[in-house]
Parts: sequence; structure tokens; C-alpha cells
Amino acid sequence: MRRNPTIPLLALGVPVLALASLMIGADTIALADLLHDPQARLLIVAGRLPRTIAAILTGAALAAAGLIMQILSRNRFVEPATAGTAQSAALGIVLVTLLAPGWGLPAKMMAAILAALAGTAGFLALVSRLPVHQPLLVPLTGLVYGGVIGAAVSFTAYEADLLQYVDIWTNGEFSAVVRGRYEMLWVAAGAAALTYAAADQLTIVGLGRDTAINLGLGYRQVMALGLLAVSVVTAVTVVTVGLVPFVGLVVPNIVSRICGDNLRRSLPLVALTGAGLVLGCDILGRIVRHPHEVPVGTVMGIVGAVTFLWLLNARRSDAR
Repeated sequence: MRRNPTIPLLALGVPVLALASLMIGADTIALADLLHDPQARLLIVAGRLPRTIAAILTGAALAAAGLIMQILSRNRFVEPATAGTAQSAALGIVLVTLLAPGWGLPAKMMAAILAALAGTAGFLALVSRLPVHQPLLVPLTGLVYGGVIGAAVSFTAYEADLLQYVDIWTNGEFSAVVRGRYEMLWVAAGAAALTYAAADQLTIVGLGRDTAINLGLGYRQVMALGLLAVSVVTAVTVVTVGLVPFVGLVVPNIVSRICGDNLRRSLPLVALTGAGLVLGCDILGRIVRHPHEVPVGTVMGIVGAVTFLWLLNARRSDAR
């Protein structure tokens, strides 16, 4: 792989952003305060440290899930948020809230995972029938498909007077993340890390069904593994912090321009870049209207849209 200064800059940038995330908030804290102020230490340990870890885990997992989603659909213009996965997860939560209101968070999360799994499988079944020489039909199908499921979520929530409840999942935010309310994100990170173990098999799946089978690969098993990883990551992040758009769309495309399409080589960089992007947007959301906050989902929507337009118009450099 050609050496690129972006990689060490990213490796250095995430710890710097993490340190900034610990210091920035409604109350200003200096490093010296941690030595003699117990309230400052409590604020860091119980509030800002969990928030920082949550942002890193969310960004890394969503970026990796987006890359896997693009491989499974064989299209660079899709991600879980635009292919019905996130909307299906929200629909699962709404339905279990209505049908079994006494169920706890783990049961609701499992319902979200199953709904996300079904929604993603439905999207892949739809796009598998599209002509391969018209790749733009894939993201368009995803937008329509996700829009229909999202409309079903809104209608169901409206009928049950749960619109405010649903808004928590449709606009990502880290302000409510404290110690004890983010640990499920480690499950999402674990699911994303699992895909690294199957990176070579997933790369072959990206070549198409016939090629994968001819090479002796268990196509259905690898597809199921990828589907499960994307669904777990999406459902857990939606339930824990809400929907954060564009991470799984722009990050894999940026990294592809830097180090090419080798999944085993690019997946760690994708996770690192996603972590830095989401953490940076969360910090930006705390700064622009200080001491008030702008949700990271809103900031990421603006940053992601601008970045995506740049990707569409910028000339791609040679990558190996």
C-alpha cells in the first residue's frame, strides 16, 4: 500500500479529539481542575468520558457497517440509513413498545435487530432484481424503500401518540449518554469487529454470487454474516443514541480514495475515520451554540451532505 500521510494524521487526530471532547461542554474544565476538584472528576468520569467513548464506538461501528452494506449490495451509494435498515429498526421498537410495553431494553433491542435484519434482507432482495448496468437505481430504491418504512413508523407513532418518543431514535444525540447508558454500543463495536475476521470472504461476495460460488465460498453463510453485522450495528446505535446519517455513506468512499478497495486493509481505517468524524461533529455541536447543544445527527446531516457532494464532484486520485 502506498504510504499516505492521512493515515498517521487520523491515528493522531482521534486521541486529540477525544481529549477535546473531555474538556468541552456547558461547564469549562481545565486539566488542572482534575487534580483538586472532585466535582470536575465526577463530571468527566460519569458524563464526558462515556459520551466520548459512545461517539467513538458509534462512528467506528456505523462506518464499518456502511462499508459492509456497500459490499453486500455491490453499490457505493447506499448505507444502512438510506436502505431501510435504520427505519426498520425504529419500526421494530415502535411495534414492541405498543404490543409489549412491559418489555425491557434488551428485549426491545432484540426486536429492533430482528426488524433491521428483515428490512435489510428485503432491500437486498429488491436490488438483486435491478439491472447491474444501472447502479443509480440501487440508492434510489433504497431511498424509496426506507421512505415507505419511515412513513409507517411515523404513522404508527402518530396514531399511538408516540411521535416525541420516535424523535429520540430518528435524530442522533449524545447529550443523554452517561455512565450506564451507552455500554450496549460495545455490542455494535463487536459486531463490526467480527466482519474483520471475515474480510476476505466478504470481499469475494462483493464480486457477485456466481463468482463467489465458483470460488467455493459459502455465499449464503457469508451474506448472512454480513446482514447480521449490519443489522446489529444499526439497531444498537438507533436504540442507544438515535440515527446518525451519512457516516456509513461518506466514510467508506473517502477511505477508498486513500487506500483502495481491499477490505482487510481498509476496514480499520474506515472505523478510525468514522470514529473521528462522529466525535468531531459531536464536539462541533457543543461549540456552535455554546452553552446549548446541536444534536450530532443534525451536524452530521449537514457535514455529511456537503462531503457527499464533494465526493460526487471531486476527481478520484489513483489508489492501490
